[in-house]
Amino acid sequence: MPIAVIAFDFDPLVRLGTDLSVRWQTLALAVVVLMCLAGAGVLARRRGLRADDLLYVVIGAAPGAIVGGRIGYALLVPEAFAAGPLSLFDPAVGGLELGMAVVGGIATAAIVAALLGSPVGLWAHSVAIPLLAAIAAGKLTMVLGGSGQGRPFDGDWATAYLGAGPWVTAAPAVPSHPAQVYEAVGTVLVALLILVASSLGAFRSADGSRLLLALAGWGAARAVTSLTWRDPAVIAELPAGGLIAVVISVSSLLGFIALTAWWPRRQQARAAAAQPNWPDPETRARF
Repeated sequence: MPIAVIAFDFDPLVRLGTDLSVRWQTLALAVVVLMCLAGAGVLARRRGLRADDLLYVVIGAAPGAIVGGRIGYALLVPEAFAAGPLSLFDPAVGGLELGMAVVGGIATAAIVAALLGSPVGLWAHSVAIPLLAAIAAGKLTMVLGGSGQGRPFDGDWATAYLGAGPWVTAAPAVPSHPAQVYEAVGTVLVALLILVASSLGAFRSADGSRLLLALAGWGAARAVTSLTWRDPAVIAELPAGGLIAVVISVSSLLGFIALTAWWPRRQQARAAAAQPNWPDPETRARF
């Protein structure tokens, strides 16, 4: 067995008394969510959006994230729901798939924003970076629970989890790719590229194209990372989760191209419609 250079040996549980305990990973994720929500609220106020609407948008994202995540998990592990379609509604069966959860959450959040009368494109523009930050930081919190480990690996940065745990991953002591860290780093790089593009004026119209490009980049990073997952390959060395990431990336990129081509025309049409319909010079000369 290869020897991991990075070995974790600590108690992953915070013990509150004799019968109550919570994972460090869970506590860290809660802090990440709160910080990202606060950041999204600040960005929303800077854009002239109602900060209190953010609460409704986030609540609206929850059902879409759950439904999308469950559908994605069913695509990954269909045998987990062999008891029938109703088992999709049983929280004790299976889990959530991140890619579909993100897409589903964005979809229902957009619906809520539209019902509130808020500009959906402006909301999408504002939450792009906080969303990437939440995904990256959320992936890093997985290190505290030993979840998200990749395939066995004997490189210098291989990681293993020692001690009693309990650790989330199977065979935690086997040195493996830190796949969760790979995706976090890839997501951070995508966020930095989006920020650089924003500083250069690439998203001046705030039409939501920034979120689409962020999803395209994150999907690509996730697909590359999936090559190190322990999940079985389906097509071209990609597992099912990697294929979902590819679909998200390609669809978002196509949406970005379509939106950037359509939005300027829409703005021009609005500007033309707002102009007063004065008679031409020859008609005015008759009066």
